[in-house]
Amino acid sequence: VMCCCGPCAMYRRSALTLLLDQYEAQFFRGKPSDFGEDRHLTILMLKAGFRTEYVPDAIAATVVPHSLGPYLRQQLRWARSTFRDTFLALRLLPELDGYLTLDVIGQNLGPLLLAISTLTALAQLVIGGSIPWWTGLTIAAMTMVRCSVAALRARDLRFIGFSLHTPI
Repeated sequence: VMCCCGPCAMYRRSALTLLLDQYEAQFFRGKPSDFGEDRHLTILMLKAGFRTEYVPDAIAATVVPHSLGPYLRQQLRWARSTFRDTFLALRLLPELDGYLTLDVIGQNLGPLLLAISTLTALAQLVIGGSIPWWTGLTIAAMTMVRCSVAALRARDLRFIGFSLHTPI
């Protein structure tokens, strides 16, 4: 996986010790960075040649936002982390499993394509007074393909539910 989520992540002490200096000196555009530390550490592990693994039955307690404002701020923070750390991971893509490569591309191109589709739909609404059916179908298809691949890969249909995240 490209991000071992903080509450569920476990690392070998020997691996963490090797990367601790790089991890603690996390900078972005010349400034210290304090967001996306779990994704950053995961990519450092992958760059160092360690494997990451998804464990579907892992359970952890964590704090989650209880209202829309904090939830949207969390999602924005996570999106910034995804885009920023993708640049760290670009060199890794040829060495990664095909699904991880697809996931990295999807995490970065998906929101861009979704934004373009949404802006196109709004422009069509303003200019033509309606939104063609295929615009909604395109957005739904992009979402369902990505979620279906994850569901097949994890052998867990719950991943289809992530398609509900697209509007947010």
